[in-house]
Amino acid sequence: MRLGVDVGSVRVGLAASDPAGVLATPVATLAHDAEGGADAGRVVDEAAQRHALEVVVGLPRSLSGAEGPAAERARRYARSLDTLLAARDWDGERPRVRLVDERLTTVDAHRQLRESGVAGREQRAHVDQAAAVLILQAALDAERTSGNPAGELVGGRKPRGRRSGRPPRQTVTEDRQ
Repeated sequence: MRLGVDVGSVRVGLAASDPAGVLATPVATLAHDAEGGADAGRVVDEAAQRHALEVVVGLPRSLSGAEGPAAERARRYARSLDTLLAARDWDGERPRVRLVDERLTTVDAHRQLRESGVAGREQRAHVDQAAAVLILQAALDAERTSGNPAGELVGGRKPRGRRSGRPPRQTVTEDRQ
């Protein structure tokens, strides 16, 4: 089971997958509390209650792939979630946080709501949830197709590589006859 998060400047959309990780559904629209972090605390509580394996946060990039202020806000939010998740006691392994490209999800969410008959003013209350569903569903589909988790891990260790300026360590092998 996974959670999906769409971080907006005013609201945060939350979605959840079924236990098998096949279908994403809306959960809630939270007021974005940039100062107090109440919304992030609610996401962590949902992760605990639902025994989430992962929290997928949408990373809004431009069509060119560039990242602007909204992407930086999503990255800060994802780091904050990762810190809150790490501070909590878990039965087993804690949920990891991943950032997943979410280009055009809000546009698609508005279109889907409009097509389903939701009036323009009412869309505000639901668009963040709908975007969170699209973000999570895209991540689930990508993982099912590729066999690998979608996006980039937040707070994870980078693969170990050769340190710059040092030659590779040589190993001595003996020929045994």
